[in-house]
Amino acid sequence: MGAGVKAPINLEVLEKIDIRVGTIEAVEDVAGSDRLLMLRVNFGGFRRTIVSGMKQERQDPSAIVGRQALFVVNLEPRRIRGVVSEGMLFDIGFADGIRPVLAVPESAVPDGTRAG
Repeated sequence: MGAGVKAPINLEVLEKIDIRVGTIEAVEDVAGSDRLLMLRVNFGGFRRTIVSGMKQERQDPSAIVGRQALFVVNLEPRRIRGVVSEGMLFDIGFADGIRPVLAVPESAVPDGTRAG
């Protein structure tokens, strides 16, 4: 990979990002989109709907149901194709043009566990 490093940020900015582990409980198509999926994610004390543009990247999107992954949970909600997305899935590889994979914990941890 030849991607350059992004501009530096200070620790205060980094500490504002709330990254948590969640279990993907359901994956559904977003109506009218050939690339968007709606994920229902359990974070232990709360659940969120998160829209992700990963439909074309996976042969069987339902294969990620039951998997834990990392998510940003404190983004402002955003309406995408009529669905309110309440966070962002972390994946690895998309920005570098390779088939993305989930960013997952090494072993199972309680849903809602914070990264960092």
